[in-house]
Amino acid sequence: MSGRGKPDPATLSAAALMALEPQAARDLRELASLAERPGTTATRKRGQGHEIREIRPYVEGDDLRHLDAAATARTGMPQIRGFHEDRERSLMLIVDFRRPMLWGTRARLRSVAAAEALVIAGWRAILSGGAVGAVVLSDQGPEVQVPRPRHRGMAGVAGLFARAHDRVLRQARGGVDGRRDLAPDLAAVCRHVPRGAGIVLATGLDRPGEDLDAALAALRARGPLRILLVEDAFETTPPRAALPVLGDAGAGWASFAALADDRDRRAARLVAPGQEVRRLATHRAPT
Repeated sequence: MSGRGKPDPATLSAAALMALEPQAARDLRELASLAERPGTTATRKRGQGHEIREIRPYVEGDDLRHLDAAATARTGMPQIRGFHEDRERSLMLIVDFRRPMLWGTRARLRSVAAAEALVIAGWRAILSGGAVGAVVLSDQGPEVQVPRPRHRGMAGVAGLFARAHDRVLRQARGGVDGRRDLAPDLAAVCRHVPRGAGIVLATGLDRPGEDLDAALAALRARGPLRILLVEDAFETTPPRAALPVLGDAGAGWASFAALADDRDRRAARLVAPGQEVRRLATHRAPT
């Protein structure tokens, strides 16, 4: 925090991440309100059992088409119809803290925006009775926390995110090289994701490496995957004029005018069955 009490746009604290709980609770109440509207019905997804096994609390990653309006209105919290083929799901939060995520032109770093959005998703799962685990991807390799329920689970996630982010910032300031590709680490962490778990990955997709599609498919094989594509305002509304840059080949000029179209095409290519894509703007409030 700064001296005036405003959040530091370049750092994460466990306390600030834990303080996102009320926002997640408001989101769940809005879901409950939506479920109570006339015409909202819960439908059976193709391939599920015909017999309802239970009505259970909503967990991040559940299909909102299965909201039970009556149970939601009665309890005040979103409730999901569970069928016999359903399994209880944990939620795994995967955050990208590699070097390319440590920048931003407005509001906060892309890495900070990624962590905040994931923590809100985690709080929604915890408040709905689920369990939450986390994976940090950094230039030193993945760090994993197994899913845990209740506030203890979120405290572990918040602490892991804050410690890891502080470490990667210190390493970046110290000049430690960061050239690790994304795909190999995503493939490696698949075995840490419980089968049937919901998965939320927050990344800018910089340095994806080879076989990214295969790594994402392996994650989808464990459970439904949501990708939060983290984008700075510079990427979505780039300047029209060329800018001076310093690269491996030395100083020069570069145009970024085509960057927004490139980002649109990249987001469209990521959409796949069992894989949802949401674009996360760093200059907007975390959702």
